[in-house]
Amino acid sequence: MDYFSERTGFISPRKIMIQHSDTESGRGDVRLEECSAEEIAAGMFELDAALPQIIRPALPQIAALIEKVSVHLKQGGRLFYLGAGTSGRLGVLDASECPPTFGVPHGMVIGLIAGGDAAIRKAVEFAEDDTVQGYRDLQEYGANSKDVVVGISASGRTPYVLSALKSCRAAGISTGSICCNAGSPIAAETDYPVELQTGAEFVTGSTRLKAGTATKIALNMISTGAMIRLGRVAGTRMVDMQLSNHKLVARGTKMLMELTGLTAEQAETLLLEHGSVRAAQAAWETQYPK
Repeated sequence: MDYFSERTGFISPRKIMIQHSDTESGRGDVRLEECSAEEIAAGMFELDAALPQIIRPALPQIAALIEKVSVHLKQGGRLFYLGAGTSGRLGVLDASECPPTFGVPHGMVIGLIAGGDAAIRKAVEFAEDDTVQGYRDLQEYGANSKDVVVGISASGRTPYVLSALKSCRAAGISTGSICCNAGSPIAAETDYPVELQTGAEFVTGSTRLKAGTATKIALNMISTGAMIRLGRVAGTRMVDMQLSNHKLVARGTKMLMELTGLTAEQAETLLLEHGSVRAAQAAWETQYPK
């Protein structure tokens, strides 16, 4: 079904939202208000325990998106995440972790959320229903054909995301998506869709739960996979991480000790002098070639 019209650009969001989706399905006659705390915890655990098998069929889709993103990043492009509500917050979270973890510039991975940064902490009413603001937000950053835009929507039909992806496609910008319903409009509008069929939630329609967890797992794979392909990990070590606190300095010191055989004091001095494990190791190898 085409949810857009040529004249208005969009059909009523309410009409779209009443369409069936598994993430909005109920779970029969379950009465959560009668459950004990132990039963609640066990019930949520049982639903989340199924996530590995739910995500497994989507691994080829995730791998394809990793490869696409890494190619664009190697060529100087950027990765944009675009979402609303929980989906938007998860994208912002993943983007914000890339610079400290992998030492990349802050503008390489960008998370955008419907309603702007204020919506990270407090919901902005009806922001997700805006059918033009998503693409406007991207254009504020000059999104272009060198970049990849990944729309995130548990339902797979969030207007803010769906309309932006449609506009990106028309502008020749590569697109990906993460959604939690099969056959969604967003998947149909993207070049590299990732479909995680998470099914009914513990609390009906509360996709910050199982769908949110599945989305976070997929985002972990996409950003980490792309950064590995970009050469930002050596072995299993985050050799380009930013030394932004004492814990990370200690972690980097331990890495350097393992890589060079230096004492803790020597490794820490070299690390702080050069600013990263990679740079410190390179300096040491220059001074003491094999």
